[in-house]
Amino acid sequence: MSNDGECIFNTEDHEGPNHAVKLGEFVDEALSFIDSHAIPLDAVAVSCGPGSYTGLRIGVSMAKGICYGRDVKLLAVPTLELLTVPVLLNETVVEDDALLCPMLDARRMEVYAAIYTRGLKEVRPVSADIVEAETYAEYLDRGPVYFFGNGAEKCIQTINHPNAHFIDGVNPLAKNMFPLSEKCMAQKEYQDVAYFVPFYLKDFVAKVKTHPGLSKEEQV
Repeated sequence: MSNDGECIFNTEDHEGPNHAVKLGEFVDEALSFIDSHAIPLDAVAVSCGPGSYTGLRIGVSMAKGICYGRDVKLLAVPTLELLTVPVLLNETVVEDDALLCPMLDARRMEVYAAIYTRGLKEVRPVSADIVEAETYAEYLDRGPVYFFGNGAEKCIQTINHPNAHFIDGVNPLAKNMFPLSEKCMAQKEYQDVAYFVPFYLKDFVAKVKTHPGLSKEEQV
C-alpha cells in the first residue's frame, strides 16, 4: 500500500502459490491499517498479467471486490513492467542504451517476456517465447540486454551472448507497484471494474482427470 510515492504497508508470503489462502487475509490487514490510520483509499492496483491463470483470476477478483465495496477506481499494472521497477530503482542497469527483458516462467523452456528501454518504452511487445540461443540475438547484437525474473533463471545456460546480463532475485512484488500505479492515476488510466479481465496471453487449458475402466466418452 502506498501514499504519496511511499510504501506505507506491505506483507508478503514466499511459500508458493497461496493466493487463495493468503490474499484475503493480507487484504483485511491492509484495509484495517488504513482505516485505523484514517488514510483514504483512492484506488486499487492489480497485477494484470501475463502469468498464472488461476493467480490472475484470484487477484483480479479480489481487486474488483474491494473496488465495489469501497467505491474506488481500479488500476491495472502489467506484470512484466512491474518486474522492471526494482531494477530501475536500484540503478542496477548503468548503460544508457541497455534494454530490459523481464521474464516470467511459463513452464518447460517457454517464458513470457517483453523488451523495454530504460524509460519503459516498449521495444518488443509481450509474447510467449521458447528460449533458444538465438531467440534474442537481434537485440543482443545491438548492445547490452538485462534479463531478470523467474523465467530468466532457466535461460542462463541457453543465452550465452556476451551482451547478455542476468539479474537475480527480481520478483513481481506488490510493494513495487506504486510508481506504475501512481502513473496510471496521474494519467487517469482507470479500468472498467465490471468488464476488466487480466491479460492471460495464452488460453486456459483444462485437464480432465482420467479414471481407469472408463471409456473416453465416459471421462467427464
